[in-house]
Amino acid sequence: MRLNRRLLLFIGLFGLLHAYIGWRIVPFLGSAEAVIRVGAVVLLFASYGAMLLALFARSFLPRLQAARFAAPGLFMASLFSSLLVLTLLRDLLLLFGIVALSAPHVYMLERASANGVAALSLIATAVGFLSARRRARIVNVDVPIRNLPAALHGFCIAQISDVHVGSAIRRDYVQAIVDAVNDLHPDLIAVTGDVVDGPVRELAPHTAPLAKLSARHGAFFVTGNHEYYSGEHAWTAEFRRLGLEVLVNEHRVLSHDGVALVIAGVTDYSAHHFDPAQRSDPAAALAGAPLEAAAKILLAHQPRSAPAAAQAGYDLQLSGHTHGGQFWPWNLFVRFQQPFTAGLHRLNRLWVYVSRGTGYWGPPNRFGAPSEITRLRLIQAA
Repeated sequence: MRLNRRLLLFIGLFGLLHAYIGWRIVPFLGSAEAVIRVGAVVLLFASYGAMLLALFARSFLPRLQAARFAAPGLFMASLFSSLLVLTLLRDLLLLFGIVALSAPHVYMLERASANGVAALSLIATAVGFLSARRRARIVNVDVPIRNLPAALHGFCIAQISDVHVGSAIRRDYVQAIVDAVNDLHPDLIAVTGDVVDGPVRELAPHTAPLAKLSARHGAFFVTGNHEYYSGEHAWTAEFRRLGLEVLVNEHRVLSHDGVALVIAGVTDYSAHHFDPAQRSDPAAALAGAPLEAAAKILLAHQPRSAPAAAQAGYDLQLSGHTHGGQFWPWNLFVRFQQPFTAGLHRLNRLWVYVSRGTGYWGPPNRFGAPSEITRLRLIQAA
């Protein structure tokens, strides 16, 4: 593989950032024992090497082998992220300390803060890893809908999103999710995209448990951007074979205890970049729906569909995509790309719920943004 200028710049930048962490943290670690500082230097070199290996592995190796080499690099990327952010914050703290404190106190602050950065980074990485690898927790959310008929009060929707079945998330994890969803006994299951990260021929055995999803009105699926990276047409056919109702800018009318309910779904917000015929269109998905429907619910992978959904007249939009930022501090930056990061929000008359995702993507870290299986209940608004 020929190294282009942009890639060389990327490699050099990551090297400089590792060097910056080493320069600002390592000399102040521990007490008199040099072994602690030597260990820290070795860890930084290991981090840099593992991240480069993860970067290049897919260029030289088959997908599955490359994924095994990439896993240590992704873990180290998680640690590196915490180290870098906390080192930057430490330097800001020291700037204030230089102005406000005497030289001996500044030196004490330098030592204490360096050890604090190292300890907090290791703790955040470990906690985030354990949170990412455990089965997603159940999150209960009530959504008040105006003029909701009594028959729909308590209507239960189980939402899963952003599972990212691939090299790290496999069949056992998917089976645990399916079991947890079925234990909720929902009226409807919403699968809001980014289920897979890889081709059908490789991952079909690991998505097979989805065929066991069970709800009174069935399980509905909409595409996320990663389905398009992984071969959307093949995956759409596979999900239909598994029994999921795939909604492509269309809707279904459900009758729940004699009351009409509309469930609609759109393709991913970016779908037209992969297939112009699949441009996401919330208004088209609702075309022909009965006006007397008691509630209109949209499944849309990205929260960015919300303005169009509000204009089209939906009552509730269920989305994912953001992972809630996945781990601190990147959850603070999602708002610059999406209107909502996580949780329940209001846009005019439209409620928007954004799942933090049921799996994870990239670094195995869920620090501050735990994965979730969401149990949403429609309730009568006061």
